Amino acid sequence: MQNKLYVALSLFFFSSCLYSNDLLTDYRLNGIKDIEKHMDEELAKTEYWDSYLKNTDNTFGYIESYSNVLTCDKTKSTLCLYVKNEKKTYKLKKEYAAYTGKNKGDKVKEGDLSTPIGIYNITSKIAKLDPFYGPVAFVTSYPNSYDKYKGRDGHGIWIHGLPTETKRDDFTKGCIAINNDNIECLNKNLDINQTLLIINDAEISKNISKTTLSTILAQLYAWRHAWLYNDVDTYLNFYSTDFIRFDGMSYQNFINYKHRIFQKSENKTIIFSDINVLPYPNDSDIYKISFKEYYKSNSFEFTGDKVLMIKLIENTIKIITEK
Repeated sequence: MQNKLYVALSLFFFSSCLYSNDLLTDYRLNGIKDIEKHMDEELAKTEYWDSYLKNTDNTFGYIESYSNVLTCDKTKSTLCLYVKNEKKTYKLKKEYAAYTGKNKGDKVKEGDLSTPIGIYNITSKIAKLDPFYGPVAFVTSYPNSYDKYKGRDGHGIWIHGLPTETKRDDFTKGCIAINNDNIECLNKNLDINQTLLIINDAEISKNISKTTLSTILAQLYAWRHAWLYNDVDTYLNFYSTDFIRFDGMSYQNFINYKHRIFQKSENKTIIFSDINVLPYPNDSDIYKISFKEYYKSNSFEFTGDKVLMIKLIENTIKIITEK
């Protein structure tokens, strides 16, 4: 992994014509590490991201991981499927009439008959189930880490069909329901591992500001830079005093824990991939950042999913919870 990283960095560096006599001299005297640090610094600047985002589709935000986006507008009672085409832009493929929870607003607790507002994954598909739910159901990731941060509970939020043998009400207990022909159609068109679900009680925000996305991505890599180069004060400045970790760790305990970790001053490798940055529905200046993280130090190695919930305050991200 380390050797591949060096090769990739070197190829990018030279192919982008970024080298100069000063940088070549720096490389000659100090090796690849100095060049790597320079590139880490460049990734934390909006200039790089402004250029990178010029030709990206930002219909729903910045998305690397998902080829399908499902949007549910509870007010219009619709479920829409957007699919990324060969031009890497999201186009509406299907719109379905949908039933949602009896009560309006966000879901707060078990049994409140409300459909949650938020951003979710499809975690699994159920093909053998009670006929009341139709021929197939898709299980969502509610409650997500932000729901838990906000103290919301409940479970079992699905996208499913309609009863095959009996009539039903024109609302659900909190799920999203579409007719059985449509759920079968959705089943044929959906890769659950490549699908993002956005639910709101209003129209889903579209065409997100590239300037805002550039700022957030640069800040994400500034956070990574501080982490990578053991700058504990800068690193912790990215955390809100309202921060609570997914497992309930408080802000002050988290600060103490990170000080102990950073005191080791270990060399690290930190690589982010499959990055997604999306504005959170119904919450001003709140964004969900998710990505794959590869982390390696002398004492610990991790490969897996990472989620940051951040608030954007005066062009600075403040992490309010992470998992």
